[in-house]
Amino acid sequence: MTRLKHKLSEPAAPPERGVKAATYRLLLETATEIIRIGGHVPSVAEVALRSKVSRATAYRYFPSRSALITAVVDNSLGPVRKNASDNPDGRQRVHELFQQTFPRFKEFEPQLRAAAQLSLEQWSLERAGLLEEEPYRRGHRVGILEHALEPLAPMLRPATRNRLHHALSVVYGIEPYVILKDIWGLADREVDRIALWMADALIDAALRESAPATAARTQANRPAAAK
Repeated sequence: MTRLKHKLSEPAAPPERGVKAATYRLLLETATEIIRIGGHVPSVAEVALRSKVSRATAYRYFPSRSALITAVVDNSLGPVRKNASDNPDGRQRVHELFQQTFPRFKEFEPQLRAAAQLSLEQWSLERAGLLEEEPYRRGHRVGILEHALEPLAPMLRPATRNRLHHALSVVYGIEPYVILKDIWGLADREVDRIALWMADALIDAALRESAPATAARTQANRPAAAK
């Protein structure tokens, strides 16, 4: 089964009103609470039991753990994924993104850790040929970072821009919390500072690498009389 690497299909919109909307919300809130307190990705059956809803009903809303965790993360990070900036300064746009969204990563850390946990578990099952559900699709950070980097594109070589995009995707997300808190025991505020420091260092490296090419393009585009 092939994992989607870039463009992700959007999940079906949840019901907006009536009994269906209430049931959906109950299941979603129950799953979120199990993750927040228990620290694990529940099965759909466990969520149904805790919600006092039949399994058949729960599976109509969430046919798999992947669908369940997708809904939980979407509900947690909805505003983050809609984040957009018209700042013409690429570095400042990246700063805005980190400063506005990392507090939400901190707020919903258990849900994001659970999503990473499910992704790793399914990776192992997929390699063993034992994965029996549609894998959980991660990758929304690709589009979010692409938007943030748009103003920097004219200043970077295409290959360098891609490398910067890839590198920032390692820094932006739950991963810095997992490494810096679990291994180093750092506080949340220090995690935020280091993540932004790494982002700045990566941008600086990309600009240095692209400087000769940028200068050459500028020289080539000058009017003949100015050369």
